[in-house]
Amino acid sequence: MAAKAVILHAAILAAAAFAAAPALAQTNDPNLSQKQIDCLNGKTAAGADCDKDGGGRNDGGKPGAGTTTGGAVFLPALIVDLFPNPPAGPATPAPSPPNGTPPTTGPANTPTPAPTPSGPVTPPTGLNVAAPPRAVSGEFVPDEVLVTVAGDAGAVQQIANSFGLQVRSQRQSRLLGTTLVRYGIPDGRPVGVVLAQLAADGRTQRREPNHIYSLQQAAGIVNYAFDRIALDSKQASGENVRVAVIDTGIDDTNPALKGVIADQFDAMPNVPIERRDHGTSVDGLIAGVGALEGMAPGARIYHARAFEGGKSTMDVILSALDWAAEQDVRIINMSFVGPKNDLLGTACRNARALGMVLVAAAGNNGPKAPYGYPAAFDGVIAVTATDAKDGLMPQANRGAYVFISAPGVEMVAPSGAGSDVVTGTSFAAAIVSGAIANLIHAAPDRSADDIEKALAATAKDLGPKGRDNDFGYGLLDIKAAGAAKE
Repeated sequence: MAAKAVILHAAILAAAAFAAAPALAQTNDPNLSQKQIDCLNGKTAAGADCDKDGGGRNDGGKPGAGTTTGGAVFLPALIVDLFPNPPAGPATPAPSPPNGTPPTTGPANTPTPAPTPSGPVTPPTGLNVAAPPRAVSGEFVPDEVLVTVAGDAGAVQQIANSFGLQVRSQRQSRLLGTTLVRYGIPDGRPVGVVLAQLAADGRTQRREPNHIYSLQQAAGIVNYAFDRIALDSKQASGENVRVAVIDTGIDDTNPALKGVIADQFDAMPNVPIERRDHGTSVDGLIAGVGALEGMAPGARIYHARAFEGGKSTMDVILSALDWAAEQDVRIINMSFVGPKNDLLGTACRNARALGMVLVAAAGNNGPKAPYGYPAAFDGVIAVTATDAKDGLMPQANRGAYVFISAPGVEMVAPSGAGSDVVTGTSFAAAIVSGAIANLIHAAPDRSADDIEKALAATAKDLGPKGRDNDFGYGLLDIKAAGAAKE
C-alpha cells in the first residue's frame, strides 16, 4: 500500500512537469471498470458522465483532470501512461503486513487511494523524463518564458505559484486575443524544461521562449532606389498613409524626419536610448523629406522603439506590434530577424487579417542561414537586398520564403549623426514599405492580398527563371505594380 502511494505521488509530481499525449491511456489497475477504462481512452458516448467515475475529462473550465483548485492538484487522466501494462507472467501477490494478516483493501477489494496533496506544487527535480523536454532553437532570454493564459490575474498568479515562477509582466494582447504573461524562472531550470512543465496546465494556451531578434544592418551614393524600382521621385507620394515602423529609437530632430513622425511609442521604457541610427535610416528611407527624400514623402510614420544595441525580445516586439495595430496603420515595417516563434506568427497572421501589409527583412546571415522570421511567416513580404546593378547582397539569407528584391546595398540615408551609407535587408524592406505606401495612396481601397499579388506578378525576374530562393519573384517594379489590375 505504501509502495502504491509513493508511485502515485511520483506520478503527480511528474504530471506537473510533463504532459504526455498517448493515443490510448494504459493502466495496470485490474479493479477499474470497463466504463472507467473507456473514459480514460475517450471512448464513451457523448454525454456520458465520466467525471463522476474518476476517468473523464472536464473541458468546461470546472475543476477536473489536470486542473488546480484551492492549491490541490488533480491527477490528469493521461498520467496513467506512466504505468504501462506489465509483461505477461505469474501475478505477484501483494505483500502482507508484518503481523501476517491479509491486507485490507476496502469494499470490492478496491485499493484505498493515496491522499491528494494540497498547497503549491514544488517543481520536481531529478526525475527521469518520460518524453524529452522541448528543443528550443534560436537565441532567447535564458530565464524567461512567454505564456498566453486563459483566465484572470488570479489564474496567472496560481500558475506562477504552481510551477515556481515569477510574474514579470502581463497584459492583454490585441493581436493574440488573450493575456500574455512573461514568467521569470528564478531557480535556473532550462527554458525547455519549464515549457514542458507548463504544458501540463490546461490554462496555458501557448508557451514560447522569449526569443531575441536582431536588426538587419550590414557593415558598409546617391540613393539609386527610385530608378531601380521604377518610381518617379517627382511623383512619389504616400500622403497620409499610416506606416508603423518597429525599430530602434530615432533622432526626430534630423531634418529628413521633419513633420514625418505622427506618433512614437517606447516598448522598452526602462532601457536608456543609446543608438538612434538604424530607426532613423529606416524611417527616412520610407518617408524622408528634403535632401534625403524617402520613397513615400507625406506618409505618416508611427514609430515604435523596440530595439537597443541591435537586440530585442519577443515580449517587447509583441508590445510594439499591438501598439501599431491600435494606430490603424496600413503597413508595418519589421527590419529585424530572429527564430520562429508561434506567438509572433499568430500576431502577424491576425495583423494581416485586419488588412495590414506586413514587410520584413529576409536577413543578412548568409546563404546557408536558417529561415529568418517574421519574414518567413505566410502573409509577410520577405525582402532581400540588391545593389545598384541588381546584384544580390552576398550576406543575404536565401530560401523559398524570399518574396521580392529591392535596393539595399550602399544607399545614403539619414542617421543619428546626420546621414550615412547603409547596407542590409533592413533597408531594402524600408524601400518596399515606402513603395507600397505609394500604391495605397493611389488606391486606398486596394487590399493587402491584391498588393502582394501585384508585386509578385510584375517584379523584374532576376537570377533563374521564375521565383527562386535568391531573388524571390525578382526586383520590385512599383510602376508596373501600380498599373496591375485587381
